[in-house]
Amino acid sequence: MAQAYDAVIIGGGHNGLVCACYLAAAGLKVRVLERRPIVGGAAVTEEFFPGFRNSTASYTVSLLHPAVISDLRLREHGLRILERPLSNFLPLPDDRYLKIGNTVEATQRELAKFSERDAAALPRYYAMLEGVADLVRELALQTPVNVGGGLRDALAALAAGNRMRRLDMEARRDVLDLFAKSAGQLLDAWFESDALKAAFGFDAVVGNFASPYAPGSAYVLLHHVIGEVNGRKGVWGHAVGGMGAITQTMAAEARARGVEITTEAEVSSIEVSGGRARAALLADGARIAARCVVSNLNPRLLYLKLIEERELAPEFLTRMRAYQCGSATLRINVALSGLPDFSALPGTQACEHHQSGIIMAPSLAYMEQAYFDARTLGWSRQPVVEMLMPSTVDETLAPRGQHVASLFCQHFNPVLPEDLSWDDAKERAVDACIDVVNRYAPNFKASILGRKAWTPLDLERDFGLMGGDIFHGALTLDQIYSARPLLGYANYRGPLERLYMCGAGTHPGGGVSGLPGRNAAREIIRDYRAGKLGKG
Repeated sequence: MAQAYDAVIIGGGHNGLVCACYLAAAGLKVRVLERRPIVGGAAVTEEFFPGFRNSTASYTVSLLHPAVISDLRLREHGLRILERPLSNFLPLPDDRYLKIGNTVEATQRELAKFSERDAAALPRYYAMLEGVADLVRELALQTPVNVGGGLRDALAALAAGNRMRRLDMEARRDVLDLFAKSAGQLLDAWFESDALKAAFGFDAVVGNFASPYAPGSAYVLLHHVIGEVNGRKGVWGHAVGGMGAITQTMAAEARARGVEITTEAEVSSIEVSGGRARAALLADGARIAARCVVSNLNPRLLYLKLIEERELAPEFLTRMRAYQCGSATLRINVALSGLPDFSALPGTQACEHHQSGIIMAPSLAYMEQAYFDARTLGWSRQPVVEMLMPSTVDETLAPRGQHVASLFCQHFNPVLPEDLSWDDAKERAVDACIDVVNRYAPNFKASILGRKAWTPLDLERDFGLMGGDIFHGALTLDQIYSARPLLGYANYRGPLERLYMCGAGTHPGGGVSGLPGRNAAREIIRDYRAGKLGKG
């Protein structure tokens, strides 16, 4: 019997919407099911205090791929992304500060205050990073080599090997450094300034429950610098209207292509028979049948919650239970009566440092201690905090003269000791983060009108981010490229026939890039055109 839909997508986050758009453009009839009342997943803009709106979970733009922006006509639907005037601002406890500019020369001038040697080394470091980033950008657009696959995967492996052979020996060594070393080891070899190493090393602990000296953390650093804004590589920006503006324009394009989007549609399970995914079963009893089922969920949520154990091989289930999730992230939105007045750079009129990413973590050692605290005590007593204030460039988010701030904080262990619950510890943890900001901007706490926070448990309950993991799985060497989410299932196809994955738990991983959805759609369309999805 012919199905009503060619594809049903579980999860209306950004990758699900991207996948739906590409499938619909290829002529497939697509339905998207979203549990929450609005689409967008973790990339949404919501009112969190009367009159104040802000991005909820994800909070800044860089990784969104230009091909996705162009193909989905996001600008035509109204998307605007404003480049930050600075990449980052790092205030220090001794009232010095470091600005990481959007040009090498600007950063060199700032860095010379700390180290002439580091200022001289900076262009070579950027060139090294950019050389490897170009390789990663190329790989991000491709389906990974699927170990154990057929001829196509063997040819893909050969092509990947040829790409590496085109690199000279120095570039190959750079690739190895950035994939295998710790961020701390890498940065210590390049620079002497604690401030600069902290500013760069922050990228290695964003959403990564690890010390900056953990092997493989250099890759997490690299993952955060491969993006671009408005054609400028490595730059970060603010989406006007918040991150929800991105997913709302994606939803507009999906609907224009004929995609049916249903909100408040919680999927309770996936119907499987004969080793084949047949339908999505909703909590209200509805059955949505389709030629294929596409999951935009964390792989652990998909395979351990929505599919009966008997349908999956025991070895696969064992591996999936061991799939590492847990960003150790606490997200806070704050409504402010005015801008923070930083001791290092006084003033409450909006300046370029207010419009950048503000990193409050003065050294790699500080970041490491935050991690150690979380491992032993449950959360950092002196957390790593990044603050953005998008209302300095986007007047739609707060009443005139007032502001919103996003606080992205590390490290907060998803599993607390001694049976303590995040529902019990939440306010103490939030206070610890507020105290960090107040040490650098003493007027901050007094200017708070309201706040809303999401612990790792809240992120799991509200957005399906298992363990609060913003990346749908750690970006460790055993969980990237051909091993994401598991070796043998890197090509966006699961162990069940006609079951696909399009979320951040697939290559190239987390962040609002749209590439997992784009790549997955390409594989689904290939199977559809080859007749592998059949009619029943």
